[in-house]
Amino acid sequence: MNLKSAIKGRGAQLNVPNRFFELSHEMRDDFLEFCRKEGEISDKNKTLYLEVFPKTIVNKVESPDVGMTYSMNSYQGCEHGCIYCYARNSHEYWGYSAGLDFERRILVKKDAPKLLEAQLKKKSWKAHTIVMSGNTDCYQPAEKQFEITRQCLEVFLKYKHPVGIITKNALILRDLDLLTALAKDNLVGVNISITSLSEDTRRILEPRTATIKKRLETVKILSENGIPVNVMLAPIIPSINSHEILPLAKAASEHGALSIAHTIVRLNGAIGEIFKDWIYKTMPDRADKVLHQIESCHGGSLNDSRYKTRMRGEGKIAEQINNLVRLARRKYFSNKMMPKLNLDLHEAFKDGQLKLF
Repeated sequence: MNLKSAIKGRGAQLNVPNRFFELSHEMRDDFLEFCRKEGEISDKNKTLYLEVFPKTIVNKVESPDVGMTYSMNSYQGCEHGCIYCYARNSHEYWGYSAGLDFERRILVKKDAPKLLEAQLKKKSWKAHTIVMSGNTDCYQPAEKQFEITRQCLEVFLKYKHPVGIITKNALILRDLDLLTALAKDNLVGVNISITSLSEDTRRILEPRTATIKKRLETVKILSENGIPVNVMLAPIIPSINSHEILPLAKAASEHGALSIAHTIVRLNGAIGEIFKDWIYKTMPDRADKVLHQIESCHGGSLNDSRYKTRMRGEGKIAEQINNLVRLARRKYFSNKMMPKLNLDLHEAFKDGQLKLF
């Protein structure tokens, strides 16, 4: 690998043009030009936290193959820097690039707990599992400073409402007290993403995430405390981590996970260009092979937007991956299953509260 010229601690190695600005805006570089004239360095690779003020926080998920009905995102952008992340494209809607901006311009929604409480208090709201986060990691490094996710968990506990969590950060263990309390009423399920057992792979694929050892320890500690855990083997990338499916599933099961799930990587939107730039810099010896195998899973393209097939792919390589995951489930999870979360307690809680008025 040739990492000498790489931007340290980042996944993306460039900022790709924002497609919305390309169509309708004129980009200006006054600040960059000022820095050049003054001899200053405009880009010091620091992460900036920018507060934003949404009117709502709970989103209805319209995609039929995502596996969730409602989601909420306390942060937009993610410092973890996973090179394959499908959420990168969403940063363009905020006026930023899906590349380095996604990792270095983190939008923070400090009002998320209040907005969530307002949603759960509505008479018209019927309990559905709300997933944190459907877009970017709710336990990314920013959470250590802002504690928005923890405050939201307090709201879920207060209103006896079910919540799902998707993360790859061991910081979730900070909130073990709240998670344990929620689990006693079957109100929480956790999804831990583990894409490799190799630290070398993890460092370049997901540069600012928790180590594999810490993630497996997190699965174990959560499971030992009665908190149900599903391990996400996602995404599976041909010739990068596709050979690790069975070892990953075995490790997940041995550490207490109740199930596994997977997707096959697809490089939608700007992610294709970002990924190609990254792989030619980090894995030049196998870049062409990996890209061609990804294309073979999606009808000759790096991306597939068709529901149902986009997550699982098609063709021989995709079939091999999907068969390996089925074998892993039979071998390591035959007597395990994630429980369905309790939707009734919130309705009973609301009924009880309304009777007080």
